[in-house]
Amino acid sequence: MDPGLNEAQPTGRSLDRSIWALAGPALVTLAAEPLYLLVDTAVVGRLGTDALAGLAVASSLLLFVVGACIFLTFGTASTVARALGGGDRTSAAGYSVQALWLGLCCALVATPVLALFAEPLVGLFGVGPGASADALTYLRISLAGLPALLLTMAATGALRGHLDARTPMAVTITANAVNVALELLFVLGLGWGIEGSAAGTVVAQWGAAVVLVGAVLRLRGREHVGLRPHRAQLLRLALVGRDLFVRTIALRAALTGTTFLAARRGAAALAAYQVAFQWWTFLAYLLDALEAAAQSLVGRALGGGDRRLARSTARRILAWSVGGGAVLGLLTIAFAEPISRLFTDDTAVLGLVVTSLWWVGATQPINGAAFALDGILVGAGDQRFLAAAMVGSLAVLALGGVVFLAAGTGLWGLWLTVAVFMSSRVVLLGLRYRSTAWERLGAGA
Repeated sequence: MDPGLNEAQPTGRSLDRSIWALAGPALVTLAAEPLYLLVDTAVVGRLGTDALAGLAVASSLLLFVVGACIFLTFGTASTVARALGGGDRTSAAGYSVQALWLGLCCALVATPVLALFAEPLVGLFGVGPGASADALTYLRISLAGLPALLLTMAATGALRGHLDARTPMAVTITANAVNVALELLFVLGLGWGIEGSAAGTVVAQWGAAVVLVGAVLRLRGREHVGLRPHRAQLLRLALVGRDLFVRTIALRAALTGTTFLAARRGAAALAAYQVAFQWWTFLAYLLDALEAAAQSLVGRALGGGDRRLARSTARRILAWSVGGGAVLGLLTIAFAEPISRLFTDDTAVLGLVVTSLWWVGATQPINGAAFALDGILVGAGDQRFLAAAMVGSLAVLALGGVVFLAAGTGLWGLWLTVAVFMSSRVVLLGLRYRSTAWERLGAGA
C-alpha cells in the first residue's frame, strides 16, 4: 500500500501542534541576525545619518553573503529530516557533522573575499565619503564574526532537521541579550562609535556558534558517527546547496539591488530605506519560522513516503503564514511612527521611514505566502525549480527598478518594485505547488 494513502493522518489541532512545536522556537532563532542588525540600527542611528547610511551599505553586503549561504540551514534541515523520515538516524547524524564542515569551507572562502574587495564593493553604492568610511569600518570588523555565523547556520539546520528547535532558540535568546548589553556598553558607555557596534555583534555571534556546534557534536556522539569529512555526504549536501545557492544569490541580488536603488535617491532616502528594510527583514524572519517548519515536516513526511501528510501540512502552514503576515502588517501600519522613532530622530528621515513602513505593512500577506511556498518546496527537495523561479523574479525586480528610477519616483516607487517582485514569487511558486511535481517520495529523493 502507498503510505501516502494511509488514513491515520494527523489533522486540525494535532497538525497545528506539530507545526508550532517547530515554528514557535524557530521564530526566535530565525530572528537572530535581523535582531542583531536592528539593535545595531537603533544604536547607530544615534550616531548620525552618515553612520546609519554606512550601516545600510555594510549590512546589505553582509546579508548578501549570509543569505547566499542559507543553504547551510535550509538544505541541511531538509536532508536530515528526510533521512530521519526514512528511519536512518546514523545518516542523519552524519549529515549534521558534514554540514559543519561545509559551513567552515564557506567561511574560508567568503571571509577573505569580502576583506579583499571591501572597498570597491562599498564604492558601488555611491554614498558620500563619511558614509563610505563608516561602512568599511563596520564591514571589516564584522568579518571576524562571519565564520561563527555560518557555523551557527549549519548547526541550526542540523538540529532543526532532528526536530530540535528549542536548543537554537535558547542560544539565540542568550546571544541577543549579550549583544544588546555589549552594544550599549561599547557604543554609548565607552564611546567606541560604529566600531563598538560591530564588535559587540561579533562577540555574541561567536558565543552562539560555540554552543550550537557543541550540541551537534553531542548528537554525533550518540550515533557514533565520525568527525572527519565524508565525501559522499558532503557531495550530497553540496548538490542540494548548489541549487539553493543559485536561488539565494538571485534573492540577495534582488534585495541588495534595492539598497543600490535607494542610494541613488540620496542619503536621507537611503537612511530611511535602511530602517524600513531592516524592519521588513525582521518580519520576514518571523514569518520564516513557518517556512522552517515546512522544510522539516514536509521533508520528513515525504522521506517516510507519506504524500498525504506532506500535502496537508503544506496547506496548514500556508494558511498560518498568510494570516500571520496580515497580523504583522496591520501592527506595522498601526505603529509605523513609534517604530520609526526607535531608530532615528532626524526629521528629514523620519517622514520617509513612516511612509516606507506603510508599504512594508501592506505587503506582508504577500510575503507570508511567498515564504511558506518556498519552505514547502525546499522541504520537498525541489531546489532546481526554486533556483529557476528566483532568477525569473529577479528579472521582474530589475525591470521594475530601472523603470521607476528612470521615472524619478521617490521611495514609493522602490517599495512598489519590491511588492511586484514578491508577487511574482507567489505566482511562480504557487503554480508549482498546485501541481504534484514536488511530491517526490523517499529519503534519497
